[in-house]
Amino acid sequence: MKNSKKFWNWHKVKDEAGEEMDERVLEINGEIASESWFDDDVTPKLFKDELLSGSGPITIWLNSPGGDCIAASQIYSMLMDYEGDVTIKVDGIAASAASVIAMAGTKVLMAPTALMMIHNPMTLAYGNKDEMTKAIEMLDEVKESIINAYEIKTGMSRAKISHLMDSETWMNANKAIEMGFADDILEDKKKKCAADEVAFSFAAKQSEMRLMNKLEAKFRDKPEVKQCPLKNVLEEMKGTKIEELEKRLNLLK
Repeated sequence: MKNSKKFWNWHKVKDEAGEEMDERVLEINGEIASESWFDDDVTPKLFKDELLSGSGPITIWLNSPGGDCIAASQIYSMLMDYEGDVTIKVDGIAASAASVIAMAGTKVLMAPTALMMIHNPMTLAYGNKDEMTKAIEMLDEVKESIINAYEIKTGMSRAKISHLMDSETWMNANKAIEMGFADDILEDKKKKCAADEVAFSFAAKQSEMRLMNKLEAKFRDKPEVKQCPLKNVLEEMKGTKIEELEKRLNLLK
């Protein structure tokens, strides 16, 4: 039995405590089927066995210049048939056959620096005129099969997709999203959390100040305010939710 070099790797996601979670991660790096899926049926079978060895959502990190379109078609079909959600994250490049695999994602995310490329299928052929004609016909059919995957994902017309393939179209993350080949850009969760905290703090402070201004205007001439300075009120309001501050503002209207 021939051993094929794997171009993929599975591993489990671990939580902060180091415990394995239900979500699995698949990493696809390098050329798709760098040896061959034609000569050895163990490769696709092994991939399918590993895919179906678990359940639940999977995340695929994809970085590949392409490769064997038949192998890509099999991976695409397996992922499309998989019952769980499939999130594909392109962290480098998803070109040629690899872009077909990307189309199987329930959600396709791209790093801000990632690229996607689609083009017409290619092959090597030799022989007489009839053999060349058969090769051209075969390439036409392969192209139509690839367009099927792009059409399902993007909703774009087949004619437009065909033109993009003829032109060998390269797409950065924004362009891929605009054209429907991807859904969103990968975000830096650390920065996003920090930005959310800043936005929340700013909104809370703004509501707090609006409330203080209204209190000052309403109770400026009240003698009891001298006994209960507004700064004490401010201290009491620390940690109050924005919604509660807004309610207090509305009561003063």
